[in-house]
Amino acid sequence: MGKRYSLRLYLAGAVLARAGDEMSGPALMLAGFALAGSTIEASSLLAGITISAAVGGPVLGTLLDRAARPGRLLAGALAMYATGLGTVLVGLGSLPFTVTILIAVVTGLLGPALSGGWTAQLPRLVRGDHLPRANALDSMTFSVASLAGPALAGAVAQALGAPTAVVVSMMLIAPALPAAWMLPARPDRARGARTTSVISDLAAGMRVIAGRPALARATLTSVLSCVAQGMLTACLPLLGERVLGGAGRGAVLLSCTAVSALLANAVLARFPRSVAPDTIIWAGALVQAVALALATWSQPVVLIVAVLMAGIGEGPQLTALFAIRHREAPERLCGQIFTTGASLKITGFASGAAIAGSVVIWSLPGALALAASVAALAALAFSAIPSPTTAGPA
Repeated sequence: MGKRYSLRLYLAGAVLARAGDEMSGPALMLAGFALAGSTIEASSLLAGITISAAVGGPVLGTLLDRAARPGRLLAGALAMYATGLGTVLVGLGSLPFTVTILIAVVTGLLGPALSGGWTAQLPRLVRGDHLPRANALDSMTFSVASLAGPALAGAVAQALGAPTAVVVSMMLIAPALPAAWMLPARPDRARGARTTSVISDLAAGMRVIAGRPALARATLTSVLSCVAQGMLTACLPLLGERVLGGAGRGAVLLSCTAVSALLANAVLARFPRSVAPDTIIWAGALVQAVALALATWSQPVVLIVAVLMAGIGEGPQLTALFAIRHREAPERLCGQIFTTGASLKITGFASGAAIAGSVVIWSLPGALALAASVAALAALAFSAIPSPTTAGPA
């Protein structure tokens, strides 16, 4: 770890940026409904800022890999993301809605900076035996953000209005800028070494993700798990209404998942080498499949146990995914692989929510059973790609 940049500063910047990101989606959706008066327009804003991450992630990661001072590029991306949120807010009610949606889509291109863009910098701060614990702590920032962000969005919107919630999400991202800006430069040997084009680097990163079995298995399993997680999230309001007596109580279920994920990762940070990350990837998907199957029973106690179990599967799975990326990604392509992975996961989550949103209208248990099937498929998909030991020497 460098003397001039501590892990604590990294984690503080990461949790602020990610909490602002987690808050921004619900806050924008609430602001869209409050200012535009339409649930369709509100959900379109959330979809616009989410789905474009699939395009922005790989390009942003490649630029981070090529930068001598990636922290400054990361800080610029964070600043532009926060500015984009403010522009969307100003555009609601004052610009044609199609223009506002376009601004949201452009803003969403920078979304992976708040997730994979941060995590890709970790191996340059912490090396050797300290990396597994630092990796677990880093993944815990996602759980903290997913717990605090939506809850803060709802509380601020209720007390001060939905537009203020968007402003608060911007204010959370802003203090993370110095932490990003001060990230250390690459070693001298890495500077000026790029002779290939951005397109060539993009292709190289995709080949690494697809060509390294451990990385390909982890990526495929995690993306399918995110599809299942998106499906569960889409079911939560109706679960809250039918099982817990109020649609708003669905947010409590989401908080339960975040809390259990955080606690599971805290245990993993204490014993970072207790289980191989490759095992945690498929086992986490299997735990989520069982949890989603339990949720179909629609009994209050069973439902709470199910969402707690889902978090136990999600949290360590994310930590294990980061560990595999750190282990398998070449240093020159690390940023691209992390942001591309984040983009795929974001897209998987959004796709799962969209699918379940259609299915849940017809059958809530059917939507949950479908989500359980997707999570089980994620566990099976891990073994569908042969490991290096079974495929023979590379």
